[in-house]
Amino acid sequence: MRVLAHTWRFAAAVIAAGLLILPAGTAAVTASSNVPAASTPAPAAQDTRGPQFYSGLAIDVSGQVDGDVYAAGQSVTISGTVTGDVIAAAQTVTITGKVDGNVRLAGGTIIISGDVLRSGTVFAGTVNVTDTGSIGKDLVSAGGDVAIAGDVGRDLLLSTGQLSIDGTVGGDVTYESDKAARIAPGAVSGTVEHVQRQQTPEVKPSPGAVFIGWLLGLLYALVALSLITIAAALLVPRVLHRVTDYLVPSPWKALLVGFVASIAAPGAIVALLISVIGAPLALAVLLVWIVLTLATFVYGAYYIGRLLFRGNQHPVVTALVGGLILNVALNIPWLNIVVWVAMVLFGLGAQLLAIYGQRPWRTRAVTVAMPPAAPSPAAPSPTVGDFPQTLA
Repeated sequence: MRVLAHTWRFAAAVIAAGLLILPAGTAAVTASSNVPAASTPAPAAQDTRGPQFYSGLAIDVSGQVDGDVYAAGQSVTISGTVTGDVIAAAQTVTITGKVDGNVRLAGGTIIISGDVLRSGTVFAGTVNVTDTGSIGKDLVSAGGDVAIAGDVGRDLLLSTGQLSIDGTVGGDVTYESDKAARIAPGAVSGTVEHVQRQQTPEVKPSPGAVFIGWLLGLLYALVALSLITIAAALLVPRVLHRVTDYLVPSPWKALLVGFVASIAAPGAIVALLISVIGAPLALAVLLVWIVLTLATFVYGAYYIGRLLFRGNQHPVVTALVGGLILNVALNIPWLNIVVWVAMVLFGLGAQLLAIYGQRPWRTRAVTVAMPPAAPSPAAPSPTVGDFPQTLA
């Protein structure tokens, strides 16, 4: 039973795939055995001999078939008489006629309201043997719900979610399920065995293993993120310093900007996506926003380092020490939530303020200090000799 429970889905897939590719070889079979193949149901008044192959959306096999039936489609109905076996795979398989041999069915819903003289093997989500249906020998089924309202001549072997028996079972019932079956009194002639599915035991790690795992994760984060902070400090030290300049004098302003932006940015991205025309712009904004969010760790680490080293410390040392402290804080349970939120909001706010400060359209008023004008030398006072004298 355990093997059946673990393999019914795989077996159903294999059977369905095999049946679905059978029509591809119909032409070869027809040429070699002179058996007519059709993609439409056989006429009710026409009797056929030998194995028959059917494929299509809605298949209805009527009339009498002296041989086996192979069918695959969206829905398959056996409303006639089949002297051999029926092998079918479809979303819905319905048997309302008579099958002298065995049935092997796979699909979403299987309904048997006709007569199957031998055994049935069924893989489906729902199996329903109605009060007018019957199976002469055994029924082996794996799937979802199984309802037996008709007659089963011998044994039931099931792996199911829910089983209900209102008809009659001539032999034993063995089913594997998480739920107890609903069986009418006197419906089963033999024994009823309920096999409980084994639950996977939950393995709880020891406190030592949890601590070791946490320590290894912390060491990995320290190494990986430290390399990132060192690379940033070596490549763009001026950018780190310029962005964190907005956190040193007024960190609450950066916090407010980061908080507002964290609320406004997702709404703007969704609005652009809904507009369809702005979808490419929304994807670009989303990509930029992800990059800015990831960069908050580097700026947060450099800011913490600047708070520790008030003097002119090397950027690599500043970023590395700040990154180690931030790493440890991000790996402490519960505290890491507060630290992560603060890191993202402060970092986003500082980056947006830096971008706004470096906006290309910014105009700066330039004041040129003019040197004071030098005093001009005093002109000499005119004398009488300077003027022309007119003789009276």
